[in-house]
Amino acid sequence: MKFYTLIVSCFFIFNGTAQNKFFSEDALTTVGAYYYPEHWDESQWNRDFKKMAEMGFEFTHFAEFAWAQLEPKEGVYDFAWLDRAVALAAKYNLKVIMCTSTATPPVWLVRKYPEVLKTNYEGTKEDHGSRQHPSFSNEFYRAYSLKMIGELAKHYGQDKRIIGWQLDNEPRSNVDYGQDAEKRFRQWLKDKYSNIKNLNKAWGTDFWSGTYTDFQQINLPNHLQWGMNLYQRLDHTRFCDNETATFLDDQARAIRKSSQNQWITSNYIPMYDVRYIGKSAELDFVSYTRYMVYGEDKGIGAKGYRLGNYLRIAMANDYFRSISKNYGVMELQPGQVNWGKINSQPLLGAVRLWLWNVFAGGSKFECAYRFRAPIYGYEQYHYGILSYDGVTPTPGGLEYQQFASDIKKLRKLYKGSAVPRIYKNRKTAILYDPDNAAAINQNKQTTEWDTEAHVLKYYGALKSFGAPVDFIKEDVDFSQYPILVVPAYQQIDEALVKKLQDYAQNGGNLIISCRTGHQDKQGHLWEAPFAQPIYDLIGSKIKFYDLLPPHAPDTVTAENKSFSWTSWGEILSPNKGTEVWGTYKGDFYEGNPAVVHRATGKGMVTYVGVDTQNGELEKSVLKKAFDKAGITIESYPPGVLVEYRDGFGIAMNYSDHPYTIKLPSDVRIIIGSREIATAGVLIWQTAAD
Repeated sequence: MKFYTLIVSCFFIFNGTAQNKFFSEDALTTVGAYYYPEHWDESQWNRDFKKMAEMGFEFTHFAEFAWAQLEPKEGVYDFAWLDRAVALAAKYNLKVIMCTSTATPPVWLVRKYPEVLKTNYEGTKEDHGSRQHPSFSNEFYRAYSLKMIGELAKHYGQDKRIIGWQLDNEPRSNVDYGQDAEKRFRQWLKDKYSNIKNLNKAWGTDFWSGTYTDFQQINLPNHLQWGMNLYQRLDHTRFCDNETATFLDDQARAIRKSSQNQWITSNYIPMYDVRYIGKSAELDFVSYTRYMVYGEDKGIGAKGYRLGNYLRIAMANDYFRSISKNYGVMELQPGQVNWGKINSQPLLGAVRLWLWNVFAGGSKFECAYRFRAPIYGYEQYHYGILSYDGVTPTPGGLEYQQFASDIKKLRKLYKGSAVPRIYKNRKTAILYDPDNAAAINQNKQTTEWDTEAHVLKYYGALKSFGAPVDFIKEDVDFSQYPILVVPAYQQIDEALVKKLQDYAQNGGNLIISCRTGHQDKQGHLWEAPFAQPIYDLIGSKIKFYDLLPPHAPDTVTAENKSFSWTSWGEILSPNKGTEVWGTYKGDFYEGNPAVVHRATGKGMVTYVGVDTQNGELEKSVLKKAFDKAGITIESYPPGVLVEYRDGFGIAMNYSDHPYTIKLPSDVRIIIGSREIATAGVLIWQTAAD
C-alpha cells in the first residue's frame, strides 16, 4: 500500500501509520547532518544553517543530548532556544529530526533520584557526566522520561518542520543490577513461564541442585561467575534486550499522543546477537549507525585500514532492510574519529564510497555525524562536515557535498525501480536469528569459533557472486528466494525442519552449515543421537564433532583442493544416494565426509559440516550449488561490490587495485568509468529488462 504526501523542500514523505511508506520513490534518498545548537554561540547558527543548505544538505538533527537545556529544573521546560534553531533551519529549507534525550539525563535528576543510574554487579553505580548511564529498568526513570518526552511532543508533534523522531541514541541492551531491574526480571520470568515448574524445566535446574521453588528466589545472574546456569544467563540477556525494546516502544507511544504525521525511529549500532534491534513494534522503521575507520579492521591491502571492511556497510544494509523495508543511516562517519583504538585518516574518497555503499542497499537517508567538529568534550578531535573553525569544509565534508549533488542528478534521471533479471534470479536469503547467535556465543566450546565471522564467510561469497541478499526470520515465505542459506542455526523445532524440507521439495536450493539443529527451542540438546532432527533433511547422520587447537589445523579436501580448518568440524555419515562433496584429511577420521549434498523433490539440500579458516570451501560449495541450480553468477574479487536499486547500478571498489567492470553496451554511465579506482564508484542506468 502506498500513500505519499510530498514535502517539497526535503523530499521526505510521511504518514501516521506504520504500514505506509514515508519516503518518495523518485527522491531516491536524502542527505542530512547532526547539529547541536546548544554547543555553539547562537550568533553562529544562521551562518551554519546557511552553509549546511549551500552544501546540499536537506535535513538536520536536534536535541539528542539536550535534556539539561530542555528541562533545566524539575518540571520547568525551556523550548524557546530550540524553537529559534528550528526556525533558522526552516529559513534555509532544512527539515528537522527531533530526538529524545534519554541517553543523557540532567544532573539535577540523577542527584535527586540516584536510583535512576545503572548499578553493576558489584553494586557500584554509574555517575553523571557520561551518556547511556541511566537504567531503562528503573521505573521512576521510565515514567519521568515519558513525561519529558510528552512535553516535547506536545510542543513539536504538529510542527510540519519536524519530519520525524529519533528515540534515545544508539540504544544498548539495558544491563542493570538495581532493585527495579531485579523485580522486573522476576516478573518477566513469571510472565514467560507462568509457573516455577516450567522455569525449572526450561533452565534444567535439576543439574547441580539449582532448583527454585519461587520466583522471588531468583536473582540477576553474575555472568562472570564460573558455571552459572547457561539458560538463566540466556534469559537474562533476553530480558535486558526486552527492557530496551519496550522502553523505546513506550517513548513512541508517548510521542504519538501528540504526533500523527511524523515518523519515529531509533539509531541502532549493527550488532547481530542482540534482540532489541527490530523488536520495538512501535517504530515506523529502523535506522543504524556505521563507522568504518577506527583501528578495528585492516581492510584489503597495506592501506586497507583507511577504507575498512568492505562487507561492513553491505551486511548492515541487508540486515536492517529486512527488518523494515524503509531504513536509513542516522550516523555515518564524515572523516577521522577520536574514540577508536587507532584513529587513522580515511583514504581520500572513502567517505563518498561509504555514502554510495549505504545508498546501494536501499537507504532512504544518510546523515553525517556531525556538521561541526567539536572543540570540547569527550569527542574532541572527531571530524565533522566543517573543521574546527566552523567554516572550512573537511575532505569528508566535501565528499558529502559531492554525493548530495550527484543524488540530485540521479533524481532527474529516475524512471522506476527495475533491476536486471539476472540480478533478481540470484536473490538469496540468509536465515538468521540473533537468539541463536547469543546462545552459541555464551557456549562456544572453542576459542576458535566466531559466529559473525562464520556467517560472513557465506555472506561474503554471496556478494562476490553479485547476489542480492536478505537476512530473514523463520516467519518469512522462503519460496520467494531461489537460494536459502542457513548458517549455524543451532536451535530448531519440528515446524522449522518441515518448512525447510518443504522449501527444498518445492524447488528451493538449501545450504545449511555446521552447528545447526543441535538443540531444541529451549536450548536443550536432543535426547537422541546428536542433531538427529535434521538427519532426513540433510540426508546424513552426524557421527560426532571435533574441535582443533589453533596450532594444529587439519584440512578438508574438495574437488582436488585443500581447505584448512580448526574451529568446528562435524564428521558425517551420509545416507545412500547422498553425494559427498568434501572429506576430512589429517586425523583418525580421515576420509569421512565433511560436506554432503542431495536432491530432494524439485530442489536440493547441501550440508557443510565444517567451518574453514578462510571461507574458501564455503565459497566453492555455494558456487557449486548455484551452478547446479542453473543460476548465473558473477565472480567479483574481494573488495568489489555491485548492487542495483531504483533503476541504477552501483559498483564500488574497496580493494587495493583498480577494477574494470564488464557492462552491457546499452547501459548509460552517469558517474565514473568502467575502470574503478580504489575507493572509486561507478553509477550507471540500466535498460529495461
